[in-house]
Amino acid sequence: MCKCRCLFLLKLLLLFSTISVSLGENETLVLLDNLAIKETHSMFFKSLKERGYSLTFKLADDAGLVLSKYGEFLYEHLIIFAPSVEEFGGALSVEAIAEFVDGGGNVLVAGSSMSGDILRELASENGFEVDEEGASVIDHMNYDIKDSGKHTLIVADPENLIDAPVIVGPKNIPPLLYEGTGLIADTENPLVLQLLTGASTSYSYIPDQPIKEYPHAVGKNTLLLAALQARNNARVVFSGSLFFFSDEAFTSPVQKAQG
Repeated sequence: MCKCRCLFLLKLLLLFSTISVSLGENETLVLLDNLAIKETHSMFFKSLKERGYSLTFKLADDAGLVLSKYGEFLYEHLIIFAPSVEEFGGALSVEAIAEFVDGGGNVLVAGSSMSGDILRELASENGFEVDEEGASVIDHMNYDIKDSGKHTLIVADPENLIDAPVIVGPKNIPPLLYEGTGLIADTENPLVLQLLTGASTSYSYIPDQPIKEYPHAVGKNTLLLAALQARNNARVVFSGSLFFFSDEAFTSPVQKAQG
């Protein structure tokens, strides 16, 4: 089952790549919170390498970060697996990433319940809104038996994938494990795709706090995975969960606590 989940995520990412592997133009910059993520998410990275992607790993706050030199982009793809980064290092910024997308670059971003302001700004730039720091997607009806008691280890039903087989393939795949924050899409933006939503019983809120105001995202409006296809066919994929791409998420058996 882990192979099916991994292939689903790779199909999603590869679809959002307009550069042909056969051309040898798959230079990919991978920005991490810490180098341990190379190990905890090794299956995902290994699958990319097997498909011809050349990965360069750096810390997201590395002082030497650049996306271009002498007017030429150094990479075709950018992966940001650094939810807690407060400021990007070097010459990297939200504006620089926007220029990268305008130049045809593809971006994959994974956040978490502790996503920093810089990722929120990046999400907003691309038509998404990330819930406040500390907020998680909660679902009291669709959580895994390994959940710690807060009902934030969500069992995401493939039926909640976008109805677009050309993008996500068939929906007859195993359930997906998700642990992270909720997203909201700009419904007025025709370029934004709601790839995977929560169930009707899901919502995004800070788990340890009593609900005193309407949650940021509720029901099917709770986005787990969203994408923007720019007018130049560059793609930005945003996930509220770094865990979603981890070896643990790929290999763990999935079983709803509610049966």
